[in-house]
Amino acid sequence: MGSLKVTNLTDGIHSASRPSANGRSMEDLHLLEDEELVSRTQAGDTQAFDVLWHKYSPRVYSLVYNMTSNHEDANDLLLEVFAKAFRAISGFKGKSSFYTWIHAIAVNMTINFVKKRGRRFQMSLDDFDSNIHNDKEFIELTASNTPIREVDLSELQQRLNEAMMKLSVEHRAVVTMFDIQGMPHAEIAKVLGVPEATVRSRLFYAHRQLQNYLEEFRKK
Repeated sequence: MGSLKVTNLTDGIHSASRPSANGRSMEDLHLLEDEELVSRTQAGDTQAFDVLWHKYSPRVYSLVYNMTSNHEDANDLLLEVFAKAFRAISGFKGKSSFYTWIHAIAVNMTINFVKKRGRRFQMSLDDFDSNIHNDKEFIELTASNTPIREVDLSELQQRLNEAMMKLSVEHRAVVTMFDIQGMPHAEIAKVLGVPEATVRSRLFYAHRQLQNYLEEFRKK
């Protein structure tokens, strides 16, 4: 990660060593809120986008890596995500936060990448979303507000990637955003463009699948 530079994204993004188009130093730009950084980028201040890159590229990389389990793919996708964001930022209207917007781009691009690569899926996501609500265990847990036991990702880190790869890429996305990045259900729903109830059901299914796999490993 440390070797990646925002200048690799496109010829239109300049080196961080020069003053910004509005006379601000990089130190000043780092203190600005995302909304102003986006506005400055839209006005032609490419160093404002550099700040957004430095602020969000580690989280986006983590998201993409945990969905692909491949550092080379994650590096390539990270650059493509921010290049696409830079090209599209003139049309960003601020209906969501930049944080949500860049995560949505990353999730969609990574899902498309994995599907084109030919990953096999255990079941149709549409079938899952409709069927999970009839699952007796899911109904009991959600009705009683019983917290779903989370997988201890730190203790089983060596086996996590293997377990994660047994999930569909969509389920990997919600696990990464919720369990690893700590995003709330509502924010994940905005990123994915689905109801919050769908996020909860996908997390329930993914947690159960991960737990089953990791329990099998413990018994070996």
